[in-house]
Amino acid sequence: MANSFGEFLRPHRTIPKTPWSAPSRWAISPLRVLVLVLGLFVFGLGEAFLLQSGIGNSPWTVLAEGVSLHFAFPIGGVTALISCVVLLLWIPLRERPGFGTIMNIFVIAAALQIGIAIIPHQNNYFIGLVFALLGIGLVGIGSGIYITCGLGPGPRDGLMTALHNRTGIRIGRVRLALEISVLTGGWLLGGTVGVGTALFALLIGQSIAICFGVVSRLTSR
Repeated sequence: MANSFGEFLRPHRTIPKTPWSAPSRWAISPLRVLVLVLGLFVFGLGEAFLLQSGIGNSPWTVLAEGVSLHFAFPIGGVTALISCVVLLLWIPLRERPGFGTIMNIFVIAAALQIGIAIIPHQNNYFIGLVFALLGIGLVGIGSGIYITCGLGPGPRDGLMTALHNRTGIRIGRVRLALEISVLTGGWLLGGTVGVGTALFALLIGQSIAICFGVVSRLTSR
């Protein structure tokens, strides 16, 4: 029983092909849109749990929170605005968005704002730790679901891959440089950096890989 459960949660090394995987970034269908929105919404809720944990956000939410504190604008709206700014950076890099790219901007921002409204902010460290781990799990699940749609990367991931393609710098180094930059900027603006931030950096890759594995095994039956 334990072995079969462990096998079910075994991480997947690649993005699995699913019944809803699109042949192109604009090949939308009712099923693909439904799965895409579900994945993005779960992703946004995961970010909300991290934010409400009180022990540290993901790097991009640290930046959004910092900007929100200075301009008294809802963090969901700031998240969408940052995504739009990042998307503009695609233009000189000649990266093309997909349907999923556009939906990423609005669905994640809306889910984050809804999550903040319904999820209580934690002052208890241990409950905050549970919230942070739950948030990381949800971000991994949401990522694993929406990425399999193949309808285009989110603005941040697209910027990462475009910079990699144009500069030849290893994608891991590009991602690290982007994450450090936005994390530092957000921290200087007053965004929350802490244990949750470190846990996110350590666990998010594995969380996504596990979700890829689960999706692959569920859809191959």
